[in-house]
Amino acid sequence: MTLKEKLYPVISGSKVGRAALAARHSLQSENPSAQSLSNKYDFVDRSKKNKKLCIVLAGYKEPLWDEIFGRLAAFVPEDVDVCILTSGLTSEYLARIAERNSWSYLSTQSNHLSLIQNIAIDVHPHAQWIYKIDEDIFITRNFFETLLNTYQYAEEHTPYVPAFVSPLINVSCFGHLRLLDKCNLTDDFKATGLTNMKLTDGLNHSHAVLRDPKVARYMWGETQPILRNIDALSEHFSQEKLAFTVCPIRYSIGAILFTRETWERFGKFPLTFVGGPYGLGDDEECICHYACFTGRAMIVSDNCLVGHLGYGGAQTASMLEYYAEHKDRFAFVDDSE
Repeated sequence: MTLKEKLYPVISGSKVGRAALAARHSLQSENPSAQSLSNKYDFVDRSKKNKKLCIVLAGYKEPLWDEIFGRLAAFVPEDVDVCILTSGLTSEYLARIAERNSWSYLSTQSNHLSLIQNIAIDVHPHAQWIYKIDEDIFITRNFFETLLNTYQYAEEHTPYVPAFVSPLINVSCFGHLRLLDKCNLTDDFKATGLTNMKLTDGLNHSHAVLRDPKVARYMWGETQPILRNIDALSEHFSQEKLAFTVCPIRYSIGAILFTRETWERFGKFPLTFVGGPYGLGDDEECICHYACFTGRAMIVSDNCLVGHLGYGGAQTASMLEYYAEHKDRFAFVDDSE
């Protein structure tokens, strides 16, 4: 008999003990835990057993899907397997997109973002390079190649050991300032008074980049036409000498490249609930903590730009309206045909 089995009759035998057990049971019911998550999933496997894998977290921003996945289909190299992930739901529409493009599709019963990413990587055992993209990220040409080249260059020719590599992201607590600088718009943006021009995680100070729809609209070119065409900007940046910056703060991981070795080193994404009942942001906190506390760099390429619709809550709601009204600013036009 275990100690727990011996103590239970003693505790449950008193009024105070029964009250404590009832309170514990109530807390367990109200607060999710890793034990409450179901490992059940459905996986349609169309992988080619490539060493590179792109996982796309999706399921909740349907108005964007045709453009987001159209871009992905246009730009993904042949040697990259793609798997669309829907956490806590099954989408027939996304399943059809996956089938049409010969991509894999993974859905889970439990809605937890770390859980589904861990399963996705587990069921692709050949994948050594992992691209992770959110469903509101508008990738551009050479996204895949630039991130890989930057990772390998940083690892082989600089003092840094990468934790991950990201492109420049227009609506990003870190990347927006670098993009403004590259476009000579720092003073113009500062004059708007929208933010205090500080690097931030958006959570602990300087919240405007994460919350204010006006910031997102500016970064999508509402008043500055140069920012409206992310494809032209990214193409211009890709012609420059390979360069990157190192992010010194928590980084928003809407689009990153990391390795299976890194994922294994930090013990896979955590089945925790710090960011809420779905583990929102817990994967980000984990990989950024891993970077900072193991001497690894969070690297942001200067040679590739992608678009981010906006952060959650009021900013996303407003930007979905903006997207519907200005789809031409988000659309990719393939001039190569």
